[in-house]
Formats: sequence, C-alpha cells, structure tokens
Amino acid sequence: MEPGNLLNAVIFLPLVGAILMLAAPSDRSVRWFALLVTLGTFLLSIPLWFGFDVASAANLQFRGMEFPLISKSLDIRYLVGIDGFSLLLVLLTTFLGPIVVLCSWAYIKESTKGYYVLLLILQTGMTGVFCAFDVLLFYIFFELTLIPMYFLIGIWGGERRIYAAIKFVIYTMVGSLLMLVAILYLGYAAGNAVNDGVFTTNYFKLLSFNVPLGMQTWLFVLFAFAFAIKVPVFPFHTWLPDAHVQAPTGGSVILAGVLLKMGTYGLIRFCLPFFPSASVAHTLLIGILAVIGIVYGALVSRAQTDAKKLVAYSSVSHLGFVVLGIFALTLESIQGAMIQMINHGISTGALFLIVGMLYERRHTRLMSDYGGIARSVPILTFFMVLTALASAGLPGLNGFVGEFLILVGAFGSEAPGMPALTIIATTGVILAAVYLLWMLSRMFFGPLTVEANRNMPDLNRRELVILVPMALLMIVMGLMPQPFLKVSEPAATRLIEVIEEKRAYAEIDDPGLQRTFEMKRRAVQSTPSSSDPTTYQP
Repeated sequence: MEPGNLLNAVIFLPLVGAILMLAAPSDRSVRWFALLVTLGTFLLSIPLWFGFDVASAANLQFRGMEFPLISKSLDIRYLVGIDGFSLLLVLLTTFLGPIVVLCSWAYIKESTKGYYVLLLILQTGMTGVFCAFDVLLFYIFFELTLIPMYFLIGIWGGERRIYAAIKFVIYTMVGSLLMLVAILYLGYAAGNAVNDGVFTTNYFKLLSFNVPLGMQTWLFVLFAFAFAIKVPVFPFHTWLPDAHVQAPTGGSVILAGVLLKMGTYGLIRFCLPFFPSASVAHTLLIGILAVIGIVYGALVSRAQTDAKKLVAYSSVSHLGFVVLGIFALTLESIQGAMIQMINHGISTGALFLIVGMLYERRHTRLMSDYGGIARSVPILTFFMVLTALASAGLPGLNGFVGEFLILVGAFGSEAPGMPALTIIATTGVILAAVYLLWMLSRMFFGPLTVEANRNMPDLNRRELVILVPMALLMIVMGLMPQPFLKVSEPAATRLIEVIEEKRAYAEIDDPGLQRTFEMKRRAVQSTPSSSDPTTYQP
C-alpha cells in the first residue's frame, strides 16, 4: 500500500467500520466487528513507525492525497501527514482503540451498536487531529470528536451524566468557536501576505507568514484559550472531573489517553510556531498556571474518597507538567512534554481501566468500600501497584522519563521565573507519590475490612489481554526511552529554530531590513535542498 493511502486508511477505516456496523445483526457481532476494526487499524498503523525516517522527522511524511476541501477559490485543502510530533500520538490513539473495545465488552449492555459506532467515529476524529496539516481541517476533526464524546457520556454515563456531558460541550465549544474566529482572521491575513491574496489555511503557508506583533497577542490568546480548556489548564479544569467520573470506563480511557492530548498538541503545533513572540511573552503566566495545576491537582487528589475522581484530578496535575515543559521552550523540556503525553495516556488510562474493573465487580468507586483486597485479587493488585508507581514517576518506569526531562529542561530555561517555578513543580512529584500510595494502602493493603470483597474474582483472560500490553509499554518506555525520544528530537529542534528566527525578524524595526530579511528567507526556500513545502520554513 502506498504510504499516503496507508495513512488515509488509518484515519478513515474506523469511520468506514462505523457505517458498516449499522448493518450488524446482533450485539455479539457488533462487539467482534468493533474489535476487528480497531485491531486492524492498529496493525495498519505499525508500518508508520517502521517506515518513519527519523533523520527527517521535522518534515511531513506519509503525506496523503491533497485536494481542495471546500472551493477551488479558497486555499483550504485536505492535507494529512505525520512528523515527529504526530507519530507517537497517532500510534497511541490506534493502540488504545482495541483496548477500549475490550474494556467495554461486559460493561456496555444497552444500545451496544450505538456505543461502538460512536467509538469508531471518535477514533477517526482523534487520529485526524494529529494528522491534519490544514488548520481548518484540523478544526473539523477537532470538533468531530466533540459529538461522539457528548453522547458517550450522556447516554452510557453515571447518574449525573447529562450535567457532565453538557458542561463538557459548553466548555469545549466556547474555546473552539473562539479558535475558529482566529483561524478565519489568520487565513485572510496570511492569504494577503504570502498567498497572492487568496484565503489560506494551509499549515505551511501560515507557518511562512510572520504574524505582526500587534496581531500576535490576541490571536495567541484565542488559540491558547481553546487548547487550555482542552488540556485542561487551571482554572479551566472544572469540567474534567465531572466528565471522567460520569463517563463509562471506555470514555474515561479515551478522554485521559487521547482527547486531553489534543490540547497540548495544539499548543506545540500552532501556538508556538505561529505566534512565537506572544508565546514567549506569556511564558511566565502560563508557567504559573501550570504549576498551580500541578500542586492543586495533587492536593485535591489526596482529598478524594472516590477512586475514579482521584485519578481524574491526577490528570490535572500530570498535564500541568506537560504545559510547563512546552512553555519552558528548551529542547529537553519539549521532548519531555511529548513523551509525557504518551506516558500519561498509558499510565492514567490503565488506572481508569483498573478502577473500572473493580467497579464491575463491586459497583462502587468509594475507597472505603475496599481494603485489603490484595488477598482476593493478587494479579489485579500487581498491575495496580505497577501502574501507580509508573504514574508516580518511579525510575525505571515510563512516568520518570518525561517528568525528569521536563524538570531538567525547565530549570535550565531562560524564560523569566522558570527555575523558581520548576522548584515548586518538583513538589508535584512528591505529592503524586503521596496520593497514589495512599490510595494503594486504603484499597489494596491492610486488613480485609469488607466481607463482600473476600470472594472477589481476580482478572480474567480478557482483562489480562487489556493490561499486559500496557504494563509492558510502561516498562519498555521506562528502560529504553531513546527510540521514542529520537522521533520527536528533530521536530523539537526545528520548532525552537523557527521560534528564534521569527522572533529575530519581529524585532527588526526598519521596514527595509525586514524586506532584506524576507528576501534572504525566500532565497533559502527556493534552493533545491529546502524547496519541499512539507519542511518547516519560517
């Protein structure tokens, strides 16, 4: 299969599967068909890893077919591909697909067809977000994820599912609409400057447009506001615990594993390279919000009595590290942020899976309803301890690598106040160990306090199939992170170069010198070695 067609298949196979599933005759056939589609999508995505050229990871690879998306008079195109920032997130999305189907196997008993149809549509939207290199196409995929997630929470969620679903939609929609306004304004401005007056949302043409300083700040705010809600960054986090607690287990895994990463990915993909001067000007503010989120999320996690809500608030803390790493603007911190996105998706996704497995057995998430269950479910306890230690950042497991790189990179950052913020953020690592070990102590160790837990069944084969691959990834990424870091290193290096070059251009006050700077840049772009429009050219 051609590389471009392979990428298109990875994006759209779940959507095709969702359409075909409408003809499925029974709930059993629906489950198996959904598993077949998601497993097939994951297998199709594996060649993306082995065929990826790490040496040119800053460039667009596996580029799909390109064609006008709306009208030939507008430069809005279907343009997809992957680079060093996209690859790992695409693989994380396809990896979690069959796991979410399997974890829903026994839990979802009503309207099964609708549930799996929505899951498959959601996977197409999430994969498309990480592959889109037209900003309006990115926005379409970004919004496509909103609809199925709303119904997954609102139909198959808990008692307060309608409240949580509406809150999720309102928060996300407000941010998205503001970003759409910024996209339209940026498209017209860039079209007049670099595209012969034709409106454009082509990522690479927008990247070649040096946004005027007066325009950068408010465009940055609109983009960053949308992504901050999605992450979520404190104080825009209040929708997340409600959505997590009310969502079915599969929905929580997708939300923590992939959907939240769309926010941090957007900050790296759009905010930093499009608006570098504004990004640098706001590093202190966003760094402060990230650190507040780290400490606040950890402290509130410690105060929870509901195990699922504890894990939900831990996401606020862990993603605070990612945002801190992004805006520290060093190679180590950006690479740490990228690898931590993947680590969080695996570790926190596994925590939600295990809490969901316990809920299926006892129909309660209150930690006080457990206690000493390590005697009843020793295998489940093993996976829970491993996952909790990985989430806490134990050396040798995946969580340590990302947090270490973020803290080292942020401490060495030249951004104002960043070393002091890093010192405060380090307390989040200690607090994570506190609330996770406290949860383990209350639920799994000590005396067996509840008689109903004495005969609790341990993991079955389906649940082992779910948890074993995730546990292996935690260990492999903890012991051998270099293959994963190599993928993002060229893209991170090029991103920092773009930021520095664009800021240098913006600081030139003389229009004549700016024209000279621009002529030199265009001359470099026209050389054979750099004329490829899929490369990053500031």
